Amino acid sequence: MEPSVIASFETLRAAPLQTAVLLDFDGTLSPIVVDPSLAVALPEVVSLLGELRERFGLVGVVSGRPVSFLATHLPDGLVMSGLYGLEEVRDGALVEHPVAARWRPVVEDAVARASASLPDGVDVEHKGLSLTLHFRRLPSAGEAAATWAAAVAAESGLEVRTAKMSLELHPPVGVDKGTVVERLVAPDDAPGFSAACFIGDDLGDLPAFDALDRLAARGVATLRVAVRTSESAPELLRRADVHVDGPAGTVEVLRALLA
Repeated sequence: MEPSVIASFETLRAAPLQTAVLLDFDGTLSPIVVDPSLAVALPEVVSLLGELRERFGLVGVVSGRPVSFLATHLPDGLVMSGLYGLEEVRDGALVEHPVAARWRPVVEDAVARASASLPDGVDVEHKGLSLTLHFRRLPSAGEAAATWAAAVAAESGLEVRTAKMSLELHPPVGVDKGTVVERLVAPDDAPGFSAACFIGDDLGDLPAFDALDRLAARGVATLRVAVRTSESAPELLRRADVHVDGPAGTVEVLRALLA
């Protein structure tokens, strides 16, 4: 990592107990794989996150994955926000968004319909409170998946969100990675943090960058880190303060924070 990039982390290291370190999972801690169920974080990640947890005020993963998945791949003691903020585990307790929970039957119906009607190359991932349509195995099926998702969203009231080689169908609840980041860094019922960073690689991470901008306007020192891959969205790269290459670059960031 270039010295100029390492220098970008000096503010975060200066007062670690007043700093929040927040990250995405897929493409950031874990390489992207064809079968999402086989995704695993790079070997160094668990030990580095464990060290960060002991040194920094808050370390958390904010992901589109269910918390149940994150909990089996990451060390204990992290804040874990899953499904773009629809569920969270902190201090060992799982909490679902109260409004989203009412949409579980609608999601279950959409999962059944997707499994019965979409092409074989589209993998349907049931996440409990949401679902994801993956077409990485058959990119040509992306248009069919998008058409189907738009029709089901119009009929059911679910919302479509775009991600890498996939589409998410979510309850119409006003939460995303940005609302999660803002709430964790500057909670209403406790003192906030004076510095924060977010590390991500996909369009779904842009709201987290937006949240950092809002926090910066309130005096929080912020750093936006984009994990660059062949599939990176140009807008994410444009908005970032620092670029690193792939999950291996994230590992370098974590080491730099601990230096």
